[in-house]
Amino acid sequence: MVQVLHHGAVKGVTGSCHELRADNAGILIDCGLFQGAEAGASPAIDFDIGHIRALVVTHVHIDHVGRLPYLLGAGFTGPIYCSQPSALLLPAMLEDALGIGFTRDKALVRRVLALLESRLVPLPYGQWQPVPDCAVRIRLQRAGHILGSAYVECEAWHKRVVFSGDLGAPHSPLLVAPRPPEACDLLVLESTYGDKNHESRQHRRLRLKEAIEQGKIMKKPYGTRLSGC
Repeated sequence: MVQVLHHGAVKGVTGSCHELRADNAGILIDCGLFQGAEAGASPAIDFDIGHIRALVVTHVHIDHVGRLPYLLGAGFTGPIYCSQPSALLLPAMLEDALGIGFTRDKALVRRVLALLESRLVPLPYGQWQPVPDCAVRIRLQRAGHILGSAYVECEAWHKRVVFSGDLGAPHSPLLVAPRPPEACDLLVLESTYGDKNHESRQHRRLRLKEAIEQGKIMKKPYGTRLSGC
């Protein structure tokens, strides 16, 4: 039996934390901090983690990883899977977050980061990874959101469940555009901007070009000479 439970990003769009449970074991997809209108919510881990075998990180934004120190403090001992770029970025991101909202004890921050780094398991995109002691395997695919971002394909008991994380738009500089999954029985999809139509990145580039060109002919401060005059 496969179940999906939500421990965040339910009443709002921050605090992303989802659980995929197969029989008596499960994995977490992200463990983010509540922000904005939800900032008053407790960051404490208020759900059972005794059966959680692994954490999968989609990307390193704080609303997806900010509760990770609390998860470690609650006794989580499993691997932390993420993309190879995210494995490089995550310690630096959490070091900053710990110093702001968790503790100013530098020795404690170093211990938390050392524990975190010992649990990180960087994965290449497109490669299946079995989760120890769990009837689940996972595969990361490019999400095009930020450097290292991924959506997660999970297989358990012949069912494929996909967690989108945060998705990026095509035509983004430096980032490979996301490709849709091959198959999916259940999709957990972000809806942060689900009620909005955004202009294309190509159109935004044209507007930026126009703004730059317009700026070149704007009047400069008194006493300077316009180019070409």
